[in-house]
Parts: sequence; C-alpha cells; structure tokens
Amino acid sequence: MTTIGVLGLQGAVEEHLKQIESLGLQGIVVKKPEQLEEIDGLILPGGESTAMRRLIDQYGFLEPLKQFSDIKKPIFGTCAGMVLAANKLVGSEDSHLNIIDITVKRNAFGRQRDSFEAELDIYGIETPITAVFIRAPYIEKAGENVEVLAKLEEKIVAARQEHILVCAFHPELTADTRFLQLFVQMIEDYKQIAV
Repeated sequence: MTTIGVLGLQGAVEEHLKQIESLGLQGIVVKKPEQLEEIDGLILPGGESTAMRRLIDQYGFLEPLKQFSDIKKPIFGTCAGMVLAANKLVGSEDSHLNIIDITVKRNAFGRQRDSFEAELDIYGIETPITAVFIRAPYIEKAGENVEVLAKLEEKIVAARQEHILVCAFHPELTADTRFLQLFVQMIEDYKQIAV
C-alpha cells in the first residue's frame, strides 16, 4: 500500500489526509524526522512558511527533508509548502529547502481577505480544476528544467521538476482529487524505479 506523509508541524494537515484516504491510500501525519523512512511521498502543506521553517529547525527536520529529496522521493508543496521548497524567495536573502529551481513571491495575490477561487487549466489534466487561493504565492521565475503546469493571469501557479511538485493553491480544499493524483502517479513511478 502506498503511504503518503503530510508534514504535521503546522497548516492544513487534516484536509490533505482526508483527500489521500479518499483515494484508498494510507496517509500519515509526519511529526518526527524518523517517520520519513516509513513513507513513499511527502506533502508540505499550506500554512505559514516562516512558522513552519521555525518548527522544521526546532524538530530537527531540515537535513532529513533534504536527504528525503536527495534520494528522489516525491515531495508535493502546496502554498506555503511551495515557498519552503523554492530555491529563491523574492525580497529575501534566505530560502528554506532549496529543492526546486523556482523563485517564489510570497503572499503575491494579496492578504487573507483577498482569497479567491479560479478555474485553472492544468497540464496533464483534461478539464479545468477549481483552485482555491488563500494568501497565495506565485512563481516569478522557473529554471529551464522546471515544467510549468499552470498559469493564472500569466503568473506561474503550478510546476514540477523531477520528483518535486508545487502549487500556489490548495487542492485539498475541494472534492476534486485530480491534482493529488498527479502526485500519486509520481510516487508510483518512483516505486517502479526504486524496486
């Protein structure tokens, strides 16, 4: 059985678990670095990226997360999770995990009250999905090895590089599991290679 972990330090953890389980897969909340060995893929959920980084440092997650990425196990960052994964952040000298070659602008679509939904065309998904944006970032620049999966108003809001998938919106807040299924397919592909 495929097991997907959700980093459970802060943010929208339960919603991701429900969506994982709705696909008949096992979801676990990852609260200790050693749990990374038990999972096939990891979701970095939305939340508050600065608070998440503080907790990553506090609980000794930084190097284990980088090692998880180094062995090419799939990682999916949503909203704040995308901020954590990025190589560069606009207006900051510091970035966090540096696992995908993107430059991210935080809170780029406005504050909490500016939250909205939009119909998005996603590369690899036949019909548009409804995407929920909450204090959302966007990708200002993507490296040449990054595949752009979706844009909104010409701003990149979903991308993939090898085993890393990121999006600026919250796919876990709708009943549509198709974006999560892209990640599940990445995990299945990894398991085939890793055998």
